[in-house]
Amino acid sequence: MQRQRQIGPFTVQAIGLGCMNLSHAYGTPPPPEQGERLLLAALDAGVTLFDTAALYGFGANEELVGRVLQPHRQQITLCSKGGMAGVKGEDGVTRRVIDGRPTALRRNCEDSLRRLRTDVIDLYYLHRWDKQVPIEDSVGELSRLVEQGKVRTIGLSEVSAATLRRAHAVHPITAVQTEYSLWTRNPEIAVLAACREIGAALVAFSPLARAFLTGTLTDVDGLDAKDIRRPMPRFAPGNYARNLQLLPPFGALAREAGCTPAQLALAWLLHQGDDIVPIPGTTRLDHLQEDLGAAGVALPPETVRRAGELINQHTVTGPRYAPQATQEVDTEEFAA
Repeated sequence: MQRQRQIGPFTVQAIGLGCMNLSHAYGTPPPPEQGERLLLAALDAGVTLFDTAALYGFGANEELVGRVLQPHRQQITLCSKGGMAGVKGEDGVTRRVIDGRPTALRRNCEDSLRRLRTDVIDLYYLHRWDKQVPIEDSVGELSRLVEQGKVRTIGLSEVSAATLRRAHAVHPITAVQTEYSLWTRNPEIAVLAACREIGAALVAFSPLARAFLTGTLTDVDGLDAKDIRRPMPRFAPGNYARNLQLLPPFGALAREAGCTPAQLALAWLLHQGDDIVPIPGTTRLDHLQEDLGAAGVALPPETVRRAGELINQHTVTGPRYAPQATQEVDTEEFAA
């Protein structure tokens, strides 16, 4: 298993860092000082791939990443996303808006460059395909950003194999970012094969199933009211109770492999191919070290097989998204 992996022209460590948790999504974010410590600890631990987005904290995450990592810019591969961002309405409230029009993408990118304190973003993703805009138009604008030196390479997030091929015909796609873990196997339907067909890496977000695979989230009733897991069907109390039944045998398998459940989950993903780069997120230094330790876990083929048979789309209860959220993505989804 390779400790370094290739994303287009960039050589990165096998496990990157998803920075979203530091500003967004799981209830009240930690104070900026904690986020700063986490980012610097990741840098010191050898992380070279840092992933953020205009959406996260409506710009606050990019500002944090830019402030902390700008002095170390040449050491890292910096990734961000546009096409889904916070837009202030006439009532003064900022809301999430998916907008893939060329003018919106250019504005998003220029805002991100300013917040990230950099002249160029190494890998810039279309965060969501705006289905009101042909993918060719959105990617065409991203290609112009490459020509102008604002972006080095282009990625897509949460797209189907068909959309990926259409986009790649306009401009080479370096990476596809999508949810991929033991309990979310959707990329295995078609998009992983399409990535390999065109030579794109697959960057896996939520590789620990939003904490489920760590074995530490045993009570969803205590989740913050604004936690994005609240409306997700798999985290509904009844479904989650059934999903929790998968954890004791999974924990036993991890102990047999000499690692933690989180490390088993990440190592399983790394064993699916050298073109896969997980980007777990965390707010805690001990969890960061645990996650990065997974890169050194060599699993026998039998352990990889048993883990995959224990937790997969057939054994997990509930779809990954509620109907509205499912409509916003363009991925091939397993039937509920």
